[in-house]
Parts: sequence; C-alpha cells; structure tokens
Amino acid sequence: MAVYTEVSDEALRAFLAEYDLGGLLAFRGIAEGVENSNYALRTGRGDFVLTLYEKRVDPTELPYFLGLMEHLARGGLACPTPVAGRDGVALRELCGRPAAICTFLEGVWPRRVRPEHLAPLGQALARLHEAGHGFGMRRLNALGPAGWPKLLDGCRERGDEVAAGLVAELDGHLAAILAAWPAPGALPSGQIHADLFPDNVFFLPDAAGRPHVSGLIDFYFACTDLFAYDVAVCLNAWCFEPDGSFNVTKGRALVGAYAAVRPLSEAERAALPALCRGAAIRFLLTRLYDWTHTPPGALVTRKDPLEYLRKLRFFARAASPEAIGA
Repeated sequence: MAVYTEVSDEALRAFLAEYDLGGLLAFRGIAEGVENSNYALRTGRGDFVLTLYEKRVDPTELPYFLGLMEHLARGGLACPTPVAGRDGVALRELCGRPAAICTFLEGVWPRRVRPEHLAPLGQALARLHEAGHGFGMRRLNALGPAGWPKLLDGCRERGDEVAAGLVAELDGHLAAILAAWPAPGALPSGQIHADLFPDNVFFLPDAAGRPHVSGLIDFYFACTDLFAYDVAVCLNAWCFEPDGSFNVTKGRALVGAYAAVRPLSEAERAALPALCRGAAIRFLLTRLYDWTHTPPGALVTRKDPLEYLRKLRFFARAASPEAIGA
C-alpha cells in the first residue's frame, strides 16, 4: 500500500495549473513503496510520478533529496528528475503534504535476481558515486552506526518475542561491528543511495537481450557516507539465494563491475566484511523495530527481521573479503 493521502480531481488540477505540463490525461495510485504516497501521472507532455511526502519523511531534508537527484541527472545518471513549476520551484504542497513531480523512468525491477543483473548493477552504483562528486549539500546517515544502539534499545522489550535470545545475540554482534568499523576519514565517502534494493533498480534488455540498468529510483534514504558501505548494502540485498545461501559468483560480478568504473582501494576491500555486517544489522534493526512497534491492522507490511539475522550470521563467519566476492 503506497497511497496514504488521497488526491481529489479538483486538488490535482489546481496543482497542475502551477506547471507547464499540458493537460491531464491519466492519474492513478502506485501500489509499490511504503514511505510515501505515489501516483502515476500522464499529461500532454508525457509520463511523470507525483509523490506526496508522508509523516515519516522530514520536510527539511527534501531539498537534499531533490537536489541530489537533479545533480545526478545532470551528471548523466538515469534517475528521476524533479520537475519545476512555472516559478522554478520543484518542491510544493498538495493536500497538506510536501509534494513534487518527477520524471518517469522506463523499466522493470527484477522479481528474481539472476547473475547477469549484478554486473550492470555494480556499474550503475559506481556511476552514481562518481556523478555525486561536486554536490554541495550533505546529509548524515541517520541509520548509520551512531543510530544502531538506539534502534536496538527500542527493541529490547519485545525483541525476544521474534526469536528467543535475539536481543542478547544482537548486543554481541553490534559491539563487534562497532569495534571493527572504519575510523572517520579512513575510507572514501560521498553521496550514496543507502537503499539500493532490487525494487529500486529498473532494467531493460539491450540489443542482445541482456539486462542493462535503465534507471535508479527512491533516493529518500540517500546520505553522505562511505562508498564501500553502499556496495555492502547491495551485497546484502542482491547476492543471497531464496534458500538463504550467499552466491559468491554474484558477489564477484557486483564488486568487479563496480571496481571497473570506480576502483576500490585495498582498505575498502579489506573493510567490506565489516561493512556487510553493518548493513545487515541496519536492515535487521529497522525491520525488528517495525515488527515490534507496528500495531495490528496497520497499512504498512512488516518485513521479516530474521532474514537479516541469517545474513548477519553469514557475514560474521566470512573470514576474508574473498569469501564475499571482493
């Protein structure tokens, strides 16, 4: 469910009157996504996506997100581009919510990740990092290491309802991860996506029928952080099979293709196992928090935190970067 705020015909037409997009031809809610209300919009000028930013998004951070997308698009990255109204402003208000219209991207996200998806993904991630150079704004990663202890504390009361002994195990993992985390300034950093899961990457077939990335979407967790951490997020999100096993061939394809565009330093490769553990506990903790705090009957679909416990345990056992494809 991804339409929390309904938009009336009258409100939409008044909103569109502030743009030079031609007449309204079609308008419908988009079912995917969990954070904001999204609508597919077709006008005389083409297809767009209208987003109303809901209460979980801090309005003061929206200039960073929209500005980053504009910057990346100017740098040649295929990503949604905010559309400005006639007054030159992209961020507006609709139905009491901050709202923006962005360009529409063609493509389909992979419901089942195949090995041939990983090299195009790695190239696209590296291009994102390269295109982010020169962007003048910064955003701290609110879901980075400094935020993990607080998230875990918020799950202590009910965490063991999900699995016996879970909180104590996570205490041990978190202490080890924080002890192994790279020191500030030790690794290259810049603008990262931080949430590049398969449903945020669109593919289309090339002339030979092979998948290529047609666009990256959903930059609302983007932040200024370690480039290698973004790689670690993708190793978590893309390289495990349905049976829970890690596919090292996918890992090698991802890391190799990334490094062919933006070379990884030896320090970055050496840090990847710890960064992968950090990415695993980040998604485990946010899922666990939602699992233990979402009331029955809520519209948000809770995701299984134990999926990421299994991934965390794997990365904790990984003896070297080579074990994860690095």
